[in-house]
Amino acid sequence: MSSLSLIRDCLDALLHPSAQYDALTRARHRAFMAPRLLGSLAALASFPAFLAMRGAPTAIEVAAFAWLIAPILLSWFLSRTGRYEGAHVLSSLALAGLVMMIAASTGGIASFATVWLVVIPIEAALSASRRVVAFAFALAMICAALLSMLGHYHLLPFADPAVATNSTLIGFGVVSAIFYAAGLAFGAESLARTSVALLYVEEERYRLLAHNMSDVLSRHSRNGAVRFISPAAEIMLGVPASRLLGHGLFDRVHVADRPAYLTALSDAARGESRSVEFRVRRDAARGETAEFIWAEMRCRPLDQTAADAEVVAVIRDVTDRKVQEQALEQARNAAEQADASKTRFLATMSHELRTPLNAIIGFSEMIAQEDVLGLDAARRKEYAQLINDSGQHLLSVVNGILDMSKMESGNFEISPEPFAPRPALLNCCNLVALKARESGVDLVTRVPDDLPIVNGDPRAFKQIVLNLVSNAIKFTERGGKVTVSASVEGSRLLLRVSDTGVGIAADDLKRIGDPFFQAGKTYQRRHEGTGLGLSIVKGLVGLHNGEMNVESKVGEGTIVSVALPLAFTPPAAVEPSSNVSTLKPALRSGLEEQTHQVKKSA
Repeated sequence: MSSLSLIRDCLDALLHPSAQYDALTRARHRAFMAPRLLGSLAALASFPAFLAMRGAPTAIEVAAFAWLIAPILLSWFLSRTGRYEGAHVLSSLALAGLVMMIAASTGGIASFATVWLVVIPIEAALSASRRVVAFAFALAMICAALLSMLGHYHLLPFADPAVATNSTLIGFGVVSAIFYAAGLAFGAESLARTSVALLYVEEERYRLLAHNMSDVLSRHSRNGAVRFISPAAEIMLGVPASRLLGHGLFDRVHVADRPAYLTALSDAARGESRSVEFRVRRDAARGETAEFIWAEMRCRPLDQTAADAEVVAVIRDVTDRKVQEQALEQARNAAEQADASKTRFLATMSHELRTPLNAIIGFSEMIAQEDVLGLDAARRKEYAQLINDSGQHLLSVVNGILDMSKMESGNFEISPEPFAPRPALLNCCNLVALKARESGVDLVTRVPDDLPIVNGDPRAFKQIVLNLVSNAIKFTERGGKVTVSASVEGSRLLLRVSDTGVGIAADDLKRIGDPFFQAGKTYQRRHEGTGLGLSIVKGLVGLHNGEMNVESKVGEGTIVSVALPLAFTPPAAVEPSSNVSTLKPALRSGLEEQTHQVKKSA
């Protein structure tokens, strides 16, 4: 173990507990105690040699050597109390007292010892306290003024002129003061070096922290420009941090979110902590497209007391959280739509099922009481026909519900086979031609003779055509026109049904095909129906791997286009079609309950 290490360990053992856990404070306490202890001990050790060379000392010399005990007492004071500034104040007083005592006995202001008054404020500079330095400066000035004043009025004790003008003593005073000042300078340099080293350590620690944080740390000027941003930004945004300095980050913020971004920084610069969420562009890897991610920025002023301070911000990628929030919002909307669908389903079924059931019950009761009512054969036949019509209507409603339920559960089976689409299409149009004439609607069929053979389910194809044409006739006012056309586009058969009816609003178009949904408040319930027609069409088209598209304008009409593959090949395992609208659990339970009630009533 070296002597310096031994001295350092001894000094560390003397330090006050308050200085044990801070490296800079520990260095300052050590720098205060070391020169005083070593200097006092060296001076006291040289006292016997001084006596041997000088002989009997004078009273002033004894007092001067006795005063050298003061630094030891000051070190003891700092070791026990830990009051660093107080120890410097006492040190300044001790040094000033020693200088005043020697100077007063050796010529006053002209004494060789007065040069040490300069050392007093220099020594106080090591305290790193303006109050201590100011006190030491004032103390040195007071001592110099007091020596001058006492010398001017001849109040100093008589001094030997030879001693006051002794060049050896003057040289000793100057040299000793220089050496002491040099020691203070080296101490100051050591403290400065320690401070810089500690600063580098802290900077490296914070730099390591900033490099390994997933969140981005940034510092902004009052106008929002980035002055510093941590390297984590490169991981978050895919660009070097240097490209985000200045207004580089602002240029990446989504245009719609820039006002909120700047407002948050402006409020933070005025002393208010703010949090804002915005979209920011992230560069993708080579071959990929850039995307916008959601980021949350929490910003606060760097200086709470300043009116327009710089802003420090923490930016975090919250894309996953936003996706979850959107998923929760979609789930909530889906639940609300399910509840609305259930209500709409019950309302629709109460009308669609009650009407034929009431007719069946009413007319059957009249037939049962034909003796009382005196019904003739023609009236009984008319009532029986009405009962049959109501039963057929009820059966079609139930069949539609059951078909929709099968398609929802993935149990609707189609049987593809080659068939000619033109005869099937014309047959369907002929079936609804009477309904079109009764409604005053002109039904036009444009089907070319050379339509190729299609591989698909002919029953499903007819149901698609019947539902589309019936819907078009139902929602077309008297005097309107419904056009049915078919053509071949590539490897698909394109079926198009257009009408000049009431049309569908833009907000309702995205929900066309949902079970039991009837678009348009202005014409809701003006026409009979369960709202399953287009849902069944959409499901059947999806089962054939086809596409359905609806174009419409309110008051102008609607065009429904269905594209079916000419050569449909069913999958090996039938799964629920993703093109079919999914009934929510509450709606499905209501459907099953109503179906059960219908079967009991029938």
